[in-house]
Amino acid sequence: MANHKSSIKRARQTVVRTERNRAEKSRMKTLRKKALTAIASGDKAAAAAATSVLSSVVDKAAKRNLIHPNKAANLKSKTAKALAAIA
Repeated sequence: MANHKSSIKRARQTVVRTERNRAEKSRMKTLRKKALTAIASGDKAAAAAATSVLSSVVDKAAKRNLIHPNKAANLKSKTAKALAAIA
């Protein structure tokens, strides 16, 4: 266990940040599943809305270094391509 005041605080902060990051990544995965499900159902309006929400969350995650910017681009590209295929 940490001995210094500063290292004790850093340990506390790490726990909080890890939990926050885990929740945000889980949310991103859930939104991706929802978008792909909406695309698979063929409902273009719902799929477009789900894809838009996913893109926003993925961009924010990349901005906060939760995921790599290239991963964000790949996720957005794949969902946009799938959405365009149901046109």
